[in-house]
This record gives sequence, C-alpha cells and structure tokens, in this order.
Amino acid sequence: MARRLRIFMLFTLLALPLSSWADPVDFVVQFTRADGLNNGHRRVLFQIDRVLRELGSDKVRFTVVAYEEGIHALRADNVRTATLVTDLANRGVVFKACRISMKASGLTEDDMNMVVDFVPAGAPEVLRLQMQGYRYWKP
Repeated sequence: MARRLRIFMLFTLLALPLSSWADPVDFVVQFTRADGLNNGHRRVLFQIDRVLRELGSDKVRFTVVAYEEGIHALRADNVRTATLVTDLANRGVVFKACRISMKASGLTEDDMNMVVDFVPAGAPEVLRLQMQGYRYWKP
C-alpha cells in the first residue's frame, strides 16, 4: 500500500507543469489616475513591496505601466514615490512610462526616474502584456 502511494505521488508530481515549480507569475499594474500628492500610488508601491517580501520575487514579478496622470508617479523629482520606485526597481520591478502622456505633460526622459523604461503608448502596453500572459492586478 505504501509503495502504491509513493508511486501515485511521484506520478502526480511529474504531471505538474514545471512552470508551477520555478517560474514566477507576472503581474501588470497600471497608474492612470491623478493622485494629488501621489498617496494612492505610494500605497500601491508599498503593497508591491509587501507582496514581494511575503511571497518572494522568485514567485511573483511586477511591471508597472504609467500613463495619463499616473505618469507623475514616475517623475524623478516626485518626493513621495521616487525612492520607492528606485528601491522596487532594484528588486526586479519594471516601470514603464507612456511617451504620449509624457509629451502631453511636457515631460522628457530626463524628468523621469532613471530606472524607468519608455513605451510609445501606455494602454496598448498593458494589453500587450496581458496577451503575453501577465495577470492584471488592481490593488
């Protein structure tokens, strides 16, 4: 009986996809709303930090796409979010800024945090990531 149970458990483990063992789950988060002092964006960044600490960066990965008014959360001179953005980027979080929103706000790459990547348009980037298997997370 014990031998059958061991064989059953072995086949069960072999039947699991390898991705469930090793690959982290990718999530996309969007920043789009005007947020005054960026308190809401700051809270989301703290939530991402908490998830990474609780679950581990080996289990989850985040990409934050900022567009429309959410673009300001990724500004280099944003005293409420700049340090958090840099710290999270150093832990593997990817930050992307929409060039259309930057132009509409009169911002250049030099105005943005050094860890930020740039995409032509934010909304299509969120959808593109979802089409690639990213899960949408709205904290």
